Amino acid sequence: MIRAAALVSGDGARLQAILDSMYFKEIPDFELVAVISTARDVYAMKRALNAGVPAYVVDPELFPNTTSHSMAVANKLKDMDIELVILAGYDMPLGVIPYQFKNRIIGTFPALYPAFEDEEGDIQRQVLERGVKLTGATAYFADGDGRVGSIILQRAVEVLPDDTPDTLSRRVLEEGEWRLLSQAVILYCSHKLKIHGNRVIIEK
Repeated sequence: MIRAAALVSGDGARLQAILDSMYFKEIPDFELVAVISTARDVYAMKRALNAGVPAYVVDPELFPNTTSHSMAVANKLKDMDIELVILAGYDMPLGVIPYQFKNRIIGTFPALYPAFEDEEGDIQRQVLERGVKLTGATAYFADGDGRVGSIILQRAVEVLPDDTPDTLSRRVLEEGEWRLLSQAVILYCSHKLKIHGNRVIIEK
């Protein structure tokens, strides 16, 4: 049984994708042991508690810097014997966490990486301003700096003529990130992901 924890900071929309997959028993040999949040009053905490998953807060305001905060999160993960870390809308730097959970941190990026990798702020607004016709989402293993590392899966999402940044962001989340995050976790727990250099090979 793979013991997992999800790191959250907001409404928990990505977390819900994992909770739904758990409910429908789509993830083999998987246990979501904990949800760790940066704040107590975010909706992700309510999602976790409604699903019967223990939820904890590691408040960054209680620490002198981001490094000490990441160390506290890493220690919490180690204390619970976590094997897999899921980034489910986490907005803090990962700091030391990737060094202790190498190739065991899965997250999503709201574009077809490496497109828009250096963009700050609203990626979907940039997509629309540049006239991109096809965007999407990427599931990945975090690298040593906590950024997008080895790519696990990608999914394309069409940009529609009447899209706004909000409608496009929602569709990328629902059609892209939700599906890819669950699929990546399923593949990981099925022991079908092998890393060769910087490439992720999905075994049949």
